[in-house]
Amino acid sequence: MTRWLAIAAAASVWGIGALQAQAADVAAGKDKAEKVCAACHGADGNKSLTPDYPRLAGQNVDYLVKALTDYKSGARKDAVMGAQAQQLSAQDIANVAAWFSSQQGLVTKY
Repeated sequence: MTRWLAIAAAASVWGIGALQAQAADVAAGKDKAEKVCAACHGADGNKSLTPDYPRLAGQNVDYLVKALTDYKSGARKDAVMGAQAQQLSAQDIANVAAWFSSQQGLVTKY
């Protein structure tokens, strides 16, 4: 019983995005990203065509899930991203977020 309480407490702290990421399929995320996201963000999230499109590689999975979910719901406004997010299911969003977060992002040296 105590173990289940600890798991439930941890789940509430991690939030929905972390739980979705645990169930995510990175390979499916890669496939979806190549079809939907690559034209603007690059296949691995490192190459955008213009500075207007952010680098997604290495971003936090919870951030990506939240951003895509907000674009889909209209809570976050952008005509292009809103239209793209509309075609993604909750599982697609979790998968794509897992894919991009697993990629090596920008590395800076001080």
